[in-house]
Amino acid sequence: MDYYNYIKSLHLIFVVTWFAGLFYIPRLFVYQIEAFHKPSPDKEILGKQLKLMAKRLWFIITWPSAVLATIFAIWLLILQPFWLQQSWMHVKLTFVVLLIIYQLKTHQFYKQLQRDEVKKTSNFMRLWNEGATFILFAVVFLVILKSAINWVFGVVGIVVLGVLLMLGFKMYKRIRDKNPEA
Repeated sequence: MDYYNYIKSLHLIFVVTWFAGLFYIPRLFVYQIEAFHKPSPDKEILGKQLKLMAKRLWFIITWPSAVLATIFAIWLLILQPFWLQQSWMHVKLTFVVLLIIYQLKTHQFYKQLQRDEVKKTSNFMRLWNEGATFILFAVVFLVILKSAINWVFGVVGIVVLGVLLMLGFKMYKRIRDKNPEA
């Protein structure tokens, strides 16, 4: 099992790049939505560039990272099947399923914006952007604490983080409303 740590390292690397994509793509969506409401020719120029950036991020980084992180995770579970008997792993896998659902929903937003269908506001996308953050917090606490009970404290931390993010979001919105260039 000399190669176990190599597989674990590759899993972690692809988890990091997967989350990097999930953190950045909603930000691009914010910019795409805001560009959509600009006058010509800014709307067309920015829209074209942002679509290209989103496409490259989504299909060159995010989706391949998601697939590779999953492959290496399955490989790790094959090498260490006893993890599947631990309650913390069941909770972690539930959060991984939520992450996959989050990515699939994000993919729907991606396809809509690629077709110039703006169905959500930029403020919605700013909030949506925090979804992956909450899942990351939960998974990291679970993996480090390896306890299905102690992760509750992590979730309390997530809720506190969520409240702080919402307060920060509201403050930022007030600043933007007063000064649109902020």
